Amino acid sequence: MSKTVGDFFVERLYDWGVRTIFGYPGDGINGVLGALDRFDKKIDFIQVRHEEMAAFMASAHAKFTGRPGVCLSTGGPGATHLITGLYDAKLDHMPVLAIAGQAARTTRGAHYQQEVNLERMFADVADFVQEAAVPSQVRHLVDRAMRTALGQNGISVLVLPNDLQELPYEDPPRKHGSVFSGIGYTRPKIVPYDADLARAAQVLNAGSKVAILVGAGALGATDEVIAVAERLQAGAAKALLGKAALPDHLPWCTGSIGILGTKASWDMMNECDTLLMIGTGFPYAEFLPKEGKVRAVQIDIDPTMLGARYPTEVNLHGDAAETLRLLLPLLQEKQLDGAWRKKIEQDVRDSWTLLEQRAMAKATPVNPQRVAWELSPLLPRDAIVTSDSGSCANWYARDLKVQRGQMYSLSGGLASMGAAVPYAIAAKFAHPERPVIALVGDGAMQMSNMAELITVAKYWRQWKDPRWIVCVFNNEDLNQVTWEQRVMEGNPKFEATQTIPDVPYHRFAELIGLKGIYCADPDMVAEAWRDALKSDRPVVLEFKTDPEVPPLPSHITLEQAKSFMSAIAKGDPNEGSMLAGVAKQVLSSILPGEKK
Repeated sequence: MSKTVGDFFVERLYDWGVRTIFGYPGDGINGVLGALDRFDKKIDFIQVRHEEMAAFMASAHAKFTGRPGVCLSTGGPGATHLITGLYDAKLDHMPVLAIAGQAARTTRGAHYQQEVNLERMFADVADFVQEAAVPSQVRHLVDRAMRTALGQNGISVLVLPNDLQELPYEDPPRKHGSVFSGIGYTRPKIVPYDADLARAAQVLNAGSKVAILVGAGALGATDEVIAVAERLQAGAAKALLGKAALPDHLPWCTGSIGILGTKASWDMMNECDTLLMIGTGFPYAEFLPKEGKVRAVQIDIDPTMLGARYPTEVNLHGDAAETLRLLLPLLQEKQLDGAWRKKIEQDVRDSWTLLEQRAMAKATPVNPQRVAWELSPLLPRDAIVTSDSGSCANWYARDLKVQRGQMYSLSGGLASMGAAVPYAIAAKFAHPERPVIALVGDGAMQMSNMAELITVAKYWRQWKDPRWIVCVFNNEDLNQVTWEQRVMEGNPKFEATQTIPDVPYHRFAELIGLKGIYCADPDMVAEAWRDALKSDRPVVLEFKTDPEVPPLPSHITLEQAKSFMSAIAKGDPNEGSMLAGVAKQVLSSILPGEKK
């Protein structure tokens, strides 16, 4: 049997280093699926429940391996389902290749069944998108798609009409109009010029209160960030995607920043005179220093992100670790244990004390903050943790103390619901020997993540370490949005949009052969985690949590307080329990008559 276009396509992906494809089958992509089968399992095909989840898994694969993630769908509805996960990868600058089937070339333009203009549809999300037309074209399309994804940390999409996939493969002829391409890409060393490094050092040396903000671009530069922070006697805050960039045992690491951040990070940004931003696109201006108040330096591998969040004085285009290594010898040693560093370290201690007090505060029945707080000391040193968007991301951001060697991620730029479980599945396929934990709200579980538990049930016996845990915060509320309605808009909870059904998630797990654990007793939270972490199979750990524990910053503004009081005045349906929860958590420091 002669080699088909599908056969060549699969072999070419393998030559580019592809070993895993996440996807869902359909007749529009059958030629490639047949080729995968004939390729003797050299590339693992992971069958998911939904194409959106496949794209999320491809994004997470890139995050947890540093290699391009690959997802696959049929044409028409399968291809349209990929979009959300691809935007997740795009906004977090992850290299992903999407492969989509298409109606036969002979029917294109005929308004045929499942015929969708995929090139136009993918045009915004993709850095490179192309539909193949002839066999000899496929070689250079694969090569350019992979090189684009790798070189630009971007999205490539290849569309393959189903009739083309079964044709005999032909190399391009050596004549005018043909293109010959090759395999291979190595990321270059990208560093700024010496003059720009000197300008950056001058700014940083002049500052007496230096603050550092790290993001995902600093994940491979932990040692370098620590060295620079010690030289400058700086404190360091972490954007959400940079959570694992610094371990939290560092006394000057203030933790997360922003709406999901700590008071220590807030105070440091408001009191510093110099800011060094490393590999971050943190978007919220109100949590950065006021414009014009500080001098700022930024380092980023993506030049389009330089100066995009704060008016930085010196912009350094370069890899974070390489650039910091060159910058370090130019930095002057600041006074050890000076007043600035001492204040930061005291603020960090105070923040952890405050978080513990809030985590251990009484709730009805379980304080969701306590769920994350009790997990933190039990996490294995090699654990991988994912989180969904919503209120659970607050506890993930603030209450989990990062240890060196652990990995953390979530949907950052897109902040999409439904990413935690597919992220955790991809993490387990990438690192089958490591324990993986996903923190998920009940809204995301009902939206898409319950179905992907079936994927776990199908594959978990292949994993070297069976520890895979999804922790469900069951509060029967779309909690983050409920509190945003109250605090940002000054409106009461709108029950028609916010209240969701009570579902026994742990029992669903048991029905499909996984372990289910249910906990509604605050004093049993730690024991429930221990039980899950010693399980011989994947676990759905369901906590019945209190929706009236507010997922708000540890520093509430006067405007937020006014909006909250407005929501009460308008008559919130849960006014009594809401007030009790807030009084225990946040407003005790600002309500009249309360001690700070």
